[in-house]
Amino acid sequence: MSSAPDNAVPALTDAGPLAAPVARSSVATDIALVASFAAFIAVCAILPAIPTGDSGVPITLQTFGVILAGLVLGWRRGALAVLLYLAVGLAGVPVFSGGTGGIAVLSGPSVGYLLAFPFGAALAGAFASLAIRWSAPGTKAGPGWLYPFLVLSGIGASLLTIHPAGIVGLMVRLDLTFREALVIDAHFIPGDVLKNVAAGAVALAIFKAFPDMLRNRR
Repeated sequence: MSSAPDNAVPALTDAGPLAAPVARSSVATDIALVASFAAFIAVCAILPAIPTGDSGVPITLQTFGVILAGLVLGWRRGALAVLLYLAVGLAGVPVFSGGTGGIAVLSGPSVGYLLAFPFGAALAGAFASLAIRWSAPGTKAGPGWLYPFLVLSGIGASLLTIHPAGIVGLMVRLDLTFREALVIDAHFIPGDVLKNVAAGAVALAIFKAFPDMLRNRR
């Protein structure tokens, strides 16, 4: 297909939209992006983690990588990147926190967070696509609102998917009440807000450097 999509999103400039891209991104490009972000999430996971006490769930940069994948790639490719990361880890490659791997991680207290990651990336990508449309040149909000919209997209996706699933996982694996699990999960929220602030900034920088990432989203 050589024609540009009718709903191409304008670039981040007040001077008006750029010319539409000549062709849609290829399957090879999609695969490369998905694989690259899966590898990036793995790097974020194996970096030194911060222990949080008796829960056994450390603070890592995983959520940063997961949300960034959704913001940049869109809901479908973002979710695929996270699914690829999880598949590699569950197959035994040590790409989870602490350099662990294998299906044994599903018996740990972090299982809810891990299983919610693809949904978090997908929702962040869906929210980000709305943010891009709402902040396009000529809209009421304008390009200046894209960054705060991206940050809110990440925070909203995290709070609606990753944290609720994480609480359920804590309740099941540690035999906690909802209130006890909620208290543990609350320790992760300030850090997640900061990671989403950073993810929004990185996503914005990527969009400015590669405007086609704004148009070719799926």
